[in-house]
Amino acid sequence: MLKPISVAIGLRYLRAKRRNGFISFISFASIAGIGLGVMALITTLAVMSGFQLEIRDRMLQMVAHATVSAYGEPLQDWQYAVDTALADPRVAGAAPYIEKEALLSGRRNQPAMVRGILPEREATTSVLADKMVAGELDSLTPGSFNIVLGRELAMWLGVDIGDSVIVTTSDIRSTPVGAVAQQKRFTVTGTYEIGHQEFDRGLAVAHVNDMQRLLRMGEGVTGVRLRLHDMDRAWDVARDLALKLEGPYNVSDWATQNANMFYALKVEKTLVGLLLSLLILLGAFNLVSSQVMLVTDKQADIAILRTLGLTPEGVMKVFMVQGSIIGIIGTVLGVIGGILLTLNLEHILLGIERMTSFNLLPSADVYYITGLPTDMQAMDIVLITGVALVMAFLATLYPAWRAARTAPAEALRYE
Repeated sequence: MLKPISVAIGLRYLRAKRRNGFISFISFASIAGIGLGVMALITTLAVMSGFQLEIRDRMLQMVAHATVSAYGEPLQDWQYAVDTALADPRVAGAAPYIEKEALLSGRRNQPAMVRGILPEREATTSVLADKMVAGELDSLTPGSFNIVLGRELAMWLGVDIGDSVIVTTSDIRSTPVGAVAQQKRFTVTGTYEIGHQEFDRGLAVAHVNDMQRLLRMGEGVTGVRLRLHDMDRAWDVARDLALKLEGPYNVSDWATQNANMFYALKVEKTLVGLLLSLLILLGAFNLVSSQVMLVTDKQADIAILRTLGLTPEGVMKVFMVQGSIIGIIGTVLGVIGGILLTLNLEHILLGIERMTSFNLLPSADVYYITGLPTDMQAMDIVLITGVALVMAFLATLYPAWRAARTAPAEALRYE
């Protein structure tokens, strides 16, 4: 025989006789339980990863990969900082910016962040110009005091193209009638839509020179925004730039600025993964049940094998092989099913929508994300596969140990 006796017998027990149909059904239920658990876990984590990637990509359309700003005062020689940044081969684009929280007043009031930019450089750090839904970003010219609003922000303010918006900051200036807040009237010349509420409702954009005049910053800016070829190296690149410049600087990257959001998404994905792992655990419990029933049914066979010289360790291997193969089959089927389901999930949901007239996917007129983004990560699949195989293997230990303890004389007493 080309294979060990324990493996041969374990494989033989996979093909149950007709009188053991119930045991075969339990074995099939074990395969189905493990497979469904693996499939559900792969698909769910892929969908969650897809939404995380979609949110991150939409956010990074407007958020710089890294920023370098002067510590406690405006950055005066920003042109030198930009030139120094662009000399680094890791930097794809650099532009100065000014940011200030302000109260915007149209027909209604709404607080928002006002960002001063250079329109000709903004394309190197964001996609704002490509996301304009009305007007042009080039309408932001020095001294014009024009402003571009997020689409939702314009709706909340009750303004449209050509209307005026008063920008009021927290800075105080002295006048003959006393201290008053710094404010200026801007004209709305455009609206944009990114697909991320933080920007569509909370950001207005003006020319950097107009913001300098409003805030009385002279030629200074808040800092320099950087876009990199590899955003995962944002912190290192920003730190290196700060070290090349003279004076103290604040360094920040996109991951640090949004650490709480990404941590919450990570925790959510982990908890959902742990909860769905219970499906795999349920399949493993079914495997334990089927193995225990098989051991009970094969008491006479085990006794005969023992009398023929098979050791208790050999008996354990028989049932460990048989149970492990069930686990492997269920896991492989689950991985294949999970990959196929994930790749075709959106089409399946669209088909269900057409048959039932029930909306399963988000509507374009209500939500920013209208499809079902998925992102299958190889590491997730490997981890799920490993967990399923380990659970299946552990499920075989107790039945195999119980089979190894079978006393031949007791098992053959009534045969």
